[in-house]
Amino acid sequence: MKEKLKYFPITAYAIVMGLAGLSIVFGKFHHMQWLPKIFYEILLFCTLFIFLGISILYALKAVRHFEEVRIDFNHRIRINFFSAFSISILLLSIAFMSFWPFLSMSFWWIGTIVHTILMLHTVAYWIQNNFEIQFMNPAWFIPIVGNMLIPIAGVEYLPKLFSFFYFGVGFFFWIILFTIFLNRAIFHHQLPQKFVPTLFILIAPPAIGFIAYIRIAQSWDAFAIFLLLISYFFAVLLLVLHKSFKKLEFFISWWAFTFPLMAITIASVVAFQISHQAVFKYLSFFFITLAILTISFVAYKTGEKIRQGEICINEE
Repeated sequence: MKEKLKYFPITAYAIVMGLAGLSIVFGKFHHMQWLPKIFYEILLFCTLFIFLGISILYALKAVRHFEEVRIDFNHRIRINFFSAFSISILLLSIAFMSFWPFLSMSFWWIGTIVHTILMLHTVAYWIQNNFEIQFMNPAWFIPIVGNMLIPIAGVEYLPKLFSFFYFGVGFFFWIILFTIFLNRAIFHHQLPQKFVPTLFILIAPPAIGFIAYIRIAQSWDAFAIFLLLISYFFAVLLLVLHKSFKKLEFFISWWAFTFPLMAITIASVVAFQISHQAVFKYLSFFFITLAILTISFVAYKTGEKIRQGEICINEE
């Protein structure tokens, strides 16, 4: 058990991201009177308990195996997943907004402060270290996507200028990192098998950016539509690339499938709310069906790996 704890992965927070995203989806569907509230409430508290469980386990790892945590924090890939911790807190903040506003605000402040620190450290790490292009993968988007999550609840707690700051930083780095990733994907070696599922992360920045922009600007304008349609483009692109996902060995990075699907589902609901165009309602139901099927499958595979003792292993 001690050896398992030593290799408990920081990537486990991707599980919380997926489940918290689904909680928000259920909350939106309840608000639209498309689902009973019970689904939202049950999943919301299950996600909170899973978050606390993962946090306790990683805190124990930090106490008993601090050197391993230090190695994770300075690893060229795993450093990006530390932001999944702060993003999980921010997603819980959004999920609890309508259910428990005080807890939501508490989570938001903690998540914003922690994410700002982790994001700045990660960007500084990128700048201060030399990377070969093959080390770039969609996981690099994780610290940046978190910036766009901050305004979603943040408009309730601070002036909009504050939210625009985080939205601007997230949008700016999304464009830069996507350019680098496209260069890497087209002109260099293919992604390692375990990172192929992280291609779904490409859906998240424009989908979350759309939601954040609507929350800040309250405007169904050309820029909002641009962000929304770009997220649909990436969803269609991944559908075209479906053969790349066949016969892949399961890794915990498969949870990268889940959160972006939740983001585009929520974006579709928001688009329907603000535009009243029926096509977005149908897309909402399509994406929630796809998201539930995907998260059920990935959860099943994760359970299998846990039973086989193949989650907490040395990946080096």
